[in-house]
Amino acid sequence: MNIFLIIIIVAAIVLAIFGSLSQAANFLLWVAIIVGLIALIVLLFRLIRGRKPV
Repeated sequence: MNIFLIIIIVAAIVLAIFGSLSQAANFLLWVAIIVGLIALIVLLFRLIRGRKPV
């Protein structure tokens, strides 16, 4: 599950970079923000619960 969160965060960063570089693909910036927030929320829930990865 930890690797999945890292992949989501990397994808959000890549989408943010491409979204900021291209005026025509401005919606990618919003997608990156939303995906990044979801990944951050999931990471915070995992840290609050204190569960160890299996």
